[in-house]
Amino acid sequence: MRTPVPFRTAFPLLAVLFATAFGAHAQAPTSLSTQTVVLNQLPSEAAGPLTLAAALDLALRANPDITVALREREASEGTVIQGRARPNPSIEFLVEDTRTTTRTTTVQINQPIELAGKRSARIAIAERGRDIADIELATRRAEIRAALVSAFFDVLSAQERTRLAKETVILAERATGAVSKRVIAGKTSPVEETKARVAEAGVRVELAQAQGELRVARQRLTGLWGNPIPRFERAEGDVDALPPVPSVNGVAQRIEASPVLRRASVEITRRASITALERARRIPDPTISVGVKRVEELGRDQLLVGVSIPIPVLDSNRGNLLEALKREDKARDEHTALRVRLTGDVLQARERLSNSRLELESLRREVLPGAQLAYDNATKGFELGKFSFLDVLDAQRTLFQARNQYLRALTDSHRAAAEIDRLLADRISE
Repeated sequence: MRTPVPFRTAFPLLAVLFATAFGAHAQAPTSLSTQTVVLNQLPSEAAGPLTLAAALDLALRANPDITVALREREASEGTVIQGRARPNPSIEFLVEDTRTTTRTTTVQINQPIELAGKRSARIAIAERGRDIADIELATRRAEIRAALVSAFFDVLSAQERTRLAKETVILAERATGAVSKRVIAGKTSPVEETKARVAEAGVRVELAQAQGELRVARQRLTGLWGNPIPRFERAEGDVDALPPVPSVNGVAQRIEASPVLRRASVEITRRASITALERARRIPDPTISVGVKRVEELGRDQLLVGVSIPIPVLDSNRGNLLEALKREDKARDEHTALRVRLTGDVLQARERLSNSRLELESLRREVLPGAQLAYDNATKGFELGKFSFLDVLDAQRTLFQARNQYLRALTDSHRAAAEIDRLLADRISE
């Protein structure tokens, strides 16, 4: 549609259109309100005793995986900002004829207009992506926390195993000394002394193994905050503290409230928004054009107003809509499968925790006191000549195995509890 108007009327209209179009799209700088992490240097723990709270603070502040999740959260802010943007206008300049007297010059602005809720759907997609990034960040923190708790109790257990191995070496040295005295006094065969020294060498090997396991456990712990060389003297905590066994109802509630399932639910919502966007794209967006045409031959200006609408004949966006619908169905199926898998894994970890606690209670109540009493009686009986040294070695081996079994069960219980926290990812700090 073309309507001739004087240039003095057309020019102000064009100026107002320029100001309105570009002013509406100009966006003020937006400052990200998300948290940022500045890593000038990798943190290092103090040289003294290390507590669980201090280790948690170090890991949650400096773990590289948490930093990666934080950067993704910051990047999602840009997606939201871009999703709120409107289409840019375009300006066209057209010259017809090269002769000055018959030349026609046209200047116009074309502004696409989004219809059918395309912009709102695009914003919803970006905001749901930001929500997923928030959940991923919280999940990563909870996973690091669970890994750190497990690693910390591994260090406590390795420290206790090393202490018990040292005590066993002292006991073996005492036994070897007692056998040597009996050999010198002619009360026993030199073969018994050889057996005693072999047994002492065996427990020294076990001590070296325990010390090696302790070094590895310490490095695994400090590696969670990026420190390859441990500085702390020892981990400080109660190695005998047992994690509670959550009830079945409590586990079910934590599963439903877990960030893992919440992320799957948000993904369903995001996929629904994508479907809405693809459905809206089946409706074409018109483009409004406003401009001025200068006809030199007539010596006057003309105002140009036009509308262009794509005709969805060859491409109706059916393929993209079908893909979006199927991916939305897939997200719902994944949510269901995730709930089933998560429930099974959590209940299995709970069963392991329950079994470990039963084993620990039995070891505390019966096995350890009985093994200690048997060793004490065998040692006294050997010194009094009532038992052979073979009986002492058997009692000593039984006591050492019982202590190691107790530490293994204790470690398994803490690992099972940490596995539950990792799967549910709903505990950030104590």
